[in-house]
Amino acid sequence: MAQANTGQGIGRVERLLFTALPLSALCLVLWKLARLELPLSASLSWVPALGIDLAFHIDGLSALMLLMISAVGTAVFLYAGGYMAGHSGQRRLFVLLSLFMLAMIGTVTADHLLVLFLFWEATSVLSFLLVGFDYHKSGSRRSAQQALLITGAGGLALLAGFLLLGQAAGTYRIREIIEVVPQLEQGGRLTAALLLILVGAFTKSAQFPFHFWLPNAMAAPTPVSAYLHSATMVKLGVYLLARLDPAFGEWPLWELLLKGAGSITAAWGMILALRERDLKRILAWSTVATLGTLVTLVGMRGEGASVAVGSLLLAHALYKAPLFFVAGNIDHGTGTRVIDRLGNLRHSMPWTAAVALLAGASMAGMPLSFGYIVKDVIVEAKSAGEVFAFAKAANTIFGAVAVAVAGVAAVRVFWRHPGVNESCEAREGSLSMILPPLALALSGITLGVFPFFAQGLIAGAAGAMVPVPREILLGITLEFGPTLASLALSYAIGLGVYISWDWLHERFDAAVQRIDRLGMAAHFERLLRGIPRAAAASTRFVQSGSLPAYVALAIGTLSLLLALVMALGWSSFAVPALGGIPGPAVLGACALIAAGALASLFQKDRLALLLSAGLVGYGSGVLFLFSGAPDVAYTQFTVETVFVIVAASILLVLRRSGRLSSLPEARWRPAALALAAAFGAVIMLLLFVASTGPFDPALSDYFSETSLPQAFGRNVVNVILVDFRALDTLGEITVVLLSFLAALPLLALRRAGRERKAEAE
Repeated sequence: MAQANTGQGIGRVERLLFTALPLSALCLVLWKLARLELPLSASLSWVPALGIDLAFHIDGLSALMLLMISAVGTAVFLYAGGYMAGHSGQRRLFVLLSLFMLAMIGTVTADHLLVLFLFWEATSVLSFLLVGFDYHKSGSRRSAQQALLITGAGGLALLAGFLLLGQAAGTYRIREIIEVVPQLEQGGRLTAALLLILVGAFTKSAQFPFHFWLPNAMAAPTPVSAYLHSATMVKLGVYLLARLDPAFGEWPLWELLLKGAGSITAAWGMILALRERDLKRILAWSTVATLGTLVTLVGMRGEGASVAVGSLLLAHALYKAPLFFVAGNIDHGTGTRVIDRLGNLRHSMPWTAAVALLAGASMAGMPLSFGYIVKDVIVEAKSAGEVFAFAKAANTIFGAVAVAVAGVAAVRVFWRHPGVNESCEAREGSLSMILPPLALALSGITLGVFPFFAQGLIAGAAGAMVPVPREILLGITLEFGPTLASLALSYAIGLGVYISWDWLHERFDAAVQRIDRLGMAAHFERLLRGIPRAAAASTRFVQSGSLPAYVALAIGTLSLLLALVMALGWSSFAVPALGGIPGPAVLGACALIAAGALASLFQKDRLALLLSAGLVGYGSGVLFLFSGAPDVAYTQFTVETVFVIVAASILLVLRRSGRLSSLPEARWRPAALALAAAFGAVIMLLLFVASTGPFDPALSDYFSETSLPQAFGRNVVNVILVDFRALDTLGEITVVLLSFLAALPLLALRRAGRERKAEAE
């Protein structure tokens, strides 16, 4: 309830200022639509090095989404002022809703895949904060976590799909991708991009098998549910599919997955609505079913399907948002949303009852409502296109249960008393809780009587999905035929479901509970419980407390990754030509390195091991010295000397005190030898592969040409060290200085020892 956390709210002026944002957006959208100035495009260079521009494009589909975002947003902001009156978090709610609206606007207008993704993820993060608005409640926190994990994981898949799609198409501009992709071969990269994008869209729009998070998100306050989960965020997946449909629409895989997942979601969502007793969750499951129908329509071919997508997007926003407001008014006025405890509320809440009737009529598809026209368009689209037999059955279930859900929301709780615990203290909400849902519900009825008001808007949205849309005519079908017969069948079955709601609830609830134990929701819960156990097991394996184990794990992982990369590209590598025999100095350095490495394998004394390993460092210094890098050789000699002296001094002190233990037995040495040999072989092959490529003199030429004019030096090496690579040289100096500082205490101890000896003598 809104009064669950009362305190100092915000003033009327501040609420109006917040409401001015969506209202201004609504006026701007209506003005542009009235002037027919679409499409609109704008671009601003953002990250030129990565080819990312802040590119935006508004066409008919974007305009339809913008209209819903701004219109429903205005209603939500006005409604929230009354619903959250006196709530201490009211300002936080308005700020989050404002940011969310801006993120939605950015998503539906972005013309660059990566820019779209940034706004897409912003909606996920903001929805997490909005769903978990009542963060003091464990249920709200859990629902917010579930929504974020599912949509966030889908967002990662979407990003991978966008990157693959952009690489395959050679551009990240959405309009260019739509033109390029149909001409490309349907290869592995594009197929992978398609599948990853579908995962991202399905998670956002709660498609099977990711459908379960949306009803759980009803823990959010009613203004959030009405905005995010009926008109805006959950439709982003549908929007993305509709936006990319011209690119992938002719792919059989695209059509198969959209029709299949959408049909299952539509049927299963409506069946799951029958098991609920909470009015808000009933509406949420019907939203899931509507989203499934939209995805199915996107997957269908033909202009009729695209017209149906645009029509249903608009109609659903105009009837579902008011019904969520109705559920909020009931909760606000009675203290419950459980339908068993509600009845005959029309006496105490007459205006809310009127809103419920108007919005319910549109949801049920009753004549003289926009919902009726939309159902007519959907039936015509499915009769004209190729639809699975299951999809037709799913559409029948969807239409019938939609009638029943509308009856529960509009008739049962207001006009019938089920005989259980009627509330005697119900009261109507304030004017700000009545006018916004009433305006949206009346809009749905107005468009049903005068559908030509929406024809241009829907035609523009359809034009973004089909290359050359024809003129559409939305109207009322009065002639008896297959369309009217299908609608009549939905009404009849829906009336039967409404009358038998309680009986069906008992049967479906028991059956669905058994299915849920094997469903995605149960798997998700097991996954969450398994993450800490898997983390603990991996920590015990990786964090063993043994330094040799850590080193072996790091070297082994690096060796495996390098070997895998070279194996994948081995066919493009050439065998390098062997050069002449190295000089005596280089051979001597290599022999010194090999001798130190081999000697280290057979040492049991730690001090002897340190000295053997020191040979490797000194051999490396000799190699640098005779390879033309005296500065690196000097640094190597200095650091190696200081390190050996410091470490040897510490070991000697530990030995004298009896705290120095010997190395373990040699049972692990063969494994270390094998790992070292493997790592050395991989690095050697990597160097061979790198040496096969042609030498690129670009850097040499650059430094030769710019050393004198830019750094005023003729010695190219010195110029590189002190000018072009000054930070690197500073790092080397720092290493030498730190080495000196590390040796300084030993020198001080030595001098102190001499002074004590002199005093003793």
